[in-house]
Amino acid sequence: MKILVTGAKGFVGKNLVQSLKNIQAGKDKTRPALTIDAIYEYDLDSTIAELDAYCKDADFVFNLAGVNRPQNQEEFMQGNFGFANTLLDTLKKYNNTCPVMLSSSIQATLIGRYADGEYGKSKKAGEELFFDYADQQGGQVCVYRFPNLFGKWCRPNYNSAVATFCNNIANDLPITVNDPKIELELLYIDDLVDEMLDLLEGKGHRCDYEGLNAVASDTGRYYFVPTTHKVTLGEIVELLNKFRAQSETLVIPEIPKGSFAKKLYSTYLSYLPKEKAAFELKMNVDARGSFTELLKTEKCGQVSINISKPNITKGQHWHHTKWEFFIVVSGHGLIQQRKIGTDEVLNFEVSGEKIEAVHMLPGYTHNIINLSDTENLVTVMWANEQFDPNKPDTFFEIVEE
Repeated sequence: MKILVTGAKGFVGKNLVQSLKNIQAGKDKTRPALTIDAIYEYDLDSTIAELDAYCKDADFVFNLAGVNRPQNQEEFMQGNFGFANTLLDTLKKYNNTCPVMLSSSIQATLIGRYADGEYGKSKKAGEELFFDYADQQGGQVCVYRFPNLFGKWCRPNYNSAVATFCNNIANDLPITVNDPKIELELLYIDDLVDEMLDLLEGKGHRCDYEGLNAVASDTGRYYFVPTTHKVTLGEIVELLNKFRAQSETLVIPEIPKGSFAKKLYSTYLSYLPKEKAAFELKMNVDARGSFTELLKTEKCGQVSINISKPNITKGQHWHHTKWEFFIVVSGHGLIQQRKIGTDEVLNFEVSGEKIEAVHMLPGYTHNIINLSDTENLVTVMWANEQFDPNKPDTFFEIVEE
């Protein structure tokens, strides 16, 4: 399959092209039925001759080219409707009736606050142009009305509040929120690209519109991305401030699979400057080695790194409710545990040569001993709760005299 992407250097275009290249090169094996022979990238710096050649050869066209922030209102129609017309005329020239996808906007509904917008009018005109083309030429057109988009590589201070907030908060710049209760419908770039790849495989999602809402329909006139998120500006800013504080608190907010928070966190990180990509951790160092808290979660405990010097024993304590995993990743050691009130000692010889996880059982006093005379023992430790100095649930008792 030979694929033409117009607007290839824009936000959506760049993400789509890179995903297509991963599939073409065999780096992404999640779409085994999709064979990509060529990717034609067209943008503002391309020539009409290139467009001509691409339209002659393409098996599928993603038309992502458009104008969002022109110098004057007239440029909306020229950039959105005008180029679409040029694209379709070039396909007609070669009688190429391959499927064509159009990137439109929810503003093309011309409903409510979008009723009089020139941008929406230009997008609506482009939609009708495509539908007329399909009627005349018999080719398939796939018109998507996107809501607000967000994700990596989105240009800040342009037409995305999320991109601006992520960039500014990541770089300690001010943001302005006039009404934190304003709700946005947001579409994440990876969900959008997944839909574009589904479309290539003939599995795009069709819909009709009831006002601003897409309603799934097997015979719908339009197409849509099923997964979007409705969230207020205030909620976005609150999450971003938690993300910014993570290097100080070490706390990762909840980011369940598929959640808006998970997608926003990835977006935020893509705007971090170099000086924030790495940050120091507080190492608690003494003659025995060191102990460093690495990561904390709101509901699933914390992860720490323990380094024990040669022949050093650490621990010698027990917990009522707290429990841990000890995972030795370097060195050679012995973990011992003894149930309180008994004499039986459980011994677990551990090594970075054979990584395994050992439970520290509630009600068992435990230790970890570095058996090496020369090498440090490095252990990853996970606890089921964050350490609370006001209720440490930690009681000294030697495992074995």
